[in-house]
Amino acid sequence: MARVLISMPEEFLSRIDKVAEGENRTRSELIREALRSYMYKNKSRTSAIAAKNAAILEALLD
Repeated sequence: MARVLISMPEEFLSRIDKVAEGENRTRSELIREALRSYMYKNKSRTSAIAAKNAAILEALLD
């Protein structure tokens, strides 16, 4: 597995650690899951926008 170095404020890191500890997960597991969720939501949002634009285009062409 590759390693990635990121920078963030200490307060934010403390909040991440508290959530990870509360869920009995590692910091890395929590951050990976958060990124998976972000990417899924972004893909869904992009698909919804594309569908809306397609519908507008179809309406204009009718």
